[in-house]
Amino acid sequence: MLQRKAATEKLLLLGVDGMDPSLTSKYLAQGKLPNIKKMLERGASGKDLIMLGGHPTVTPPMWTTLATGCYANVHGITGFWRSPDTKTKDYVEYNLDSRNCTAEPLWNVLADAGKKTLVWHWPGSAWPPTSDNPNLMVVDGTSPGSVGMATTTVDGEFFVGANVEIPELTFATRAATNSVAPCVVENLDLESSKEAGISDTSIAESDMSAGLRLIVVNESMQTTSITEAPSDAVRSPIKEPSGWEHAPEGAKEFFIMYSKGLIRRPCLILKGANGDYNRVAVYKSKKDAEPLVVLEPGIMAREVIDEAVKADGKRFRANRNMKLLSIKPDGSQLTMWVSAGMDTENDSVWHPKRIFKEVTENVGYPTPTTMLGCQDKQMITDCMLDNWYTTADWQAAAILHLIETEKLDAVFSHFHAPDLQCHMFIKHLAEKDFNRLPHEDYEKFIEDIYLQVDYYLGKFIHLFDEGWTISVFSDHAQVSPKHDMQWLGELGGVNVRLMQELGFTVLKTDENGKELPEIDWSKTKAIAVREQHIYINLKGREPYGIVEPADQYELEEEIMTALYGYKDKKTGHRVVSVALRNRDAVLLGQGGPHAGDICYWLAEGYNYDHADCLSTTLGEADTSVSPIFFIAGKGVKQGFVTDRIIRQVDFVPTLAVLAGVRMPAQCEGAPAYQILEQEY
Repeated sequence: MLQRKAATEKLLLLGVDGMDPSLTSKYLAQGKLPNIKKMLERGASGKDLIMLGGHPTVTPPMWTTLATGCYANVHGITGFWRSPDTKTKDYVEYNLDSRNCTAEPLWNVLADAGKKTLVWHWPGSAWPPTSDNPNLMVVDGTSPGSVGMATTTVDGEFFVGANVEIPELTFATRAATNSVAPCVVENLDLESSKEAGISDTSIAESDMSAGLRLIVVNESMQTTSITEAPSDAVRSPIKEPSGWEHAPEGAKEFFIMYSKGLIRRPCLILKGANGDYNRVAVYKSKKDAEPLVVLEPGIMAREVIDEAVKADGKRFRANRNMKLLSIKPDGSQLTMWVSAGMDTENDSVWHPKRIFKEVTENVGYPTPTTMLGCQDKQMITDCMLDNWYTTADWQAAAILHLIETEKLDAVFSHFHAPDLQCHMFIKHLAEKDFNRLPHEDYEKFIEDIYLQVDYYLGKFIHLFDEGWTISVFSDHAQVSPKHDMQWLGELGGVNVRLMQELGFTVLKTDENGKELPEIDWSKTKAIAVREQHIYINLKGREPYGIVEPADQYELEEEIMTALYGYKDKKTGHRVVSVALRNRDAVLLGQGGPHAGDICYWLAEGYNYDHADCLSTTLGEADTSVSPIFFIAGKGVKQGFVTDRIIRQVDFVPTLAVLAGVRMPAQCEGAPAYQILEQEY
């Protein structure tokens, strides 16, 4: 048996979802990332910080590749969602589930080798744990966002607008398109979310085992519309206090509502020393002498503990963040933001469960996830960005606490701040007619995110002095595409129009000939579903198959020829870069039994920000899809850049060599020997 001496006894993996090597290099050159600069000076990387990414360029498959050292066609996670075997192919099932993975992760190998290992919120085949080794600890991994986003979120985020001219207290779903809207907009449209095709059901509330079906037939249903998704809003009158037992002199009252209006909380607008109104106190009831929290303008109030309730009456003790965004000195108007509510007692994705208590009692409760855009500066910067700083602080403190108390040898961790935030505005970095802000505003939004990442990574630098080897990496990055998004490719559904135009997909119609959002399987030869999969409606395999197996090859040829020949109506250029049969897609790490009969990749400039294109795709404003990689500490050369192309499947074997353990069973990559101190 081969025995290999470890080059380091301590491994810390700081994964940052969506971190772009191109943008990182840009801000490094401008001197804006001091902590990353320190890491690079004492470590090694590939040229331009690039790691050659696998496919598809989306979270679950690539984080699984980063855990196993093999591509999607081997580990079986071929998309954010998966196509079920027992339903028609317009259904999808959730794919952040380790039971769908067919490859061994490195953390199991490390645990078996006697190394105390923590897997922290790794969104790729981490949960549920696949080993019962007592050396292994696993926290979440069921969703992107923050820890517990999918399992612990019990209430949505919303804005509050209070004004002396508002006549009555109301809660409106998906009504705030900017941070001041609740104060000034009349006749809020409570049905706007339904018309936009936006669901009010969170991942935590959905029955993922039943599968989901989304037939994309209009622009508002496309994933690209996410940047304009409105937020819930509370509108409240401001009045003189009534019925309070402890209201200060001169205070004014208004209300906020949690849980879509099921819970009301009275609030007081308070005067400062100079007589101006400058604070808001939120109370559980008008009888209470002490408020739940006192809000000051522009300061995020963290970990406000109160209640949340579901429509079925189930109550939760919930953790929220809050921020007073604006307040008029005369107390006549104000705006607030209230984060999603997180169940403070849910330990369902902590293994062993005792570490939930350890973290919450010593560090605090998991922080809420937020996604806000609408091209609104206050939403993006003052709310979303600021809230992600609370996650950065809590997560770093929690990991460091467990390193110390559990005497950990290896940590696999993930921070999702760049990806979710960039989704809310990155398409606006390209010059588009629908942009409402100056270009420099969008540039500032994305720069702020990289300053935040540098801040987060800086919290771990002291570990170098304690003998840790630290790697920073991402699963993919994101681009701002130059051209309009095509009607092909959709993260969690069927994008109908292009395949319909080419004659392969047919929708049903009603008795009046009006089109219905439902596939007519009796006439449909193939559909495009998920990021980049096309399935043939094959007889004997599909429930309503019409294509004879003997005709499959020729139909695939027809579809691929049509895709290559399809041109954008504005530019006249092709919109599909590559289209391959399933058996050929393995050349790009795709294919296999969990992929479509045809896999395709959209051409540069015609893709969404990631997921549906080649990993080498570039975008506007110095953006790219390539993942980042650099590593520093014991066992690694200092200040070194290799000419070798480091592939995503090389990540795991490089770490295995450093740790002195065997390769995971299905590992396909090879160690990046060139960056290691020891000769091999």
